[in-house]
Amino acid sequence: MAQQTQSLMKTITLNKIVLNMGVGKSGDAIEVAKLALDQISGKKSCARDAKETQRDWGVRKGEPIGVAVTIRGKDATALLKRLFEAKGNKIKGSSFDDFGNLSFGIKEHIDIPGIKYEPKIGILGLDIAVTLARPGFNIRLRSRHKAKVGKTHRISHQEAQEFLTREFGLEIV
Repeated sequence: MAQQTQSLMKTITLNKIVLNMGVGKSGDAIEVAKLALDQISGKKSCARDAKETQRDWGVRKGEPIGVAVTIRGKDATALLKRLFEAKGNKIKGSSFDDFGNLSFGIKEHIDIPGIKYEPKIGILGLDIAVTLARPGFNIRLRSRHKAKVGKTHRISHQEAQEFLTREFGLEIV
């Protein structure tokens, strides 16, 4: 009879999606990866630089070796639905971490609905990192008086799985 009400502070929302392509070298490959990410996300992507020199691989510190783009809000929700379709709406349970975040990869970007093959781009893979949040999570990011998110307020991997199953129809394998 009495419905269980959930606190507004416990509602889970999609915070952001980060799409990343690690190219491993600078030059034309970076520009091609930028074109692909711009096409997938509809946003402008930026190059990511190497943090340290790897002499064996021919990578110097500060050299662009990857491309990334961050998407938030309604655009993130719409894009995440397309990305889950590319994976067949199935994600491994091991893709979730202890804080409710999710990471997975797509081997061929042309598997994403709405993306067509272009010979100048070719076929590229990408990594996706999904971050979920609750109200009050920004206390760990603010510049003054930073604080930790309490254990009871953190998002467990089980809560994250339930949220994504309910909101996106995702199947956890």
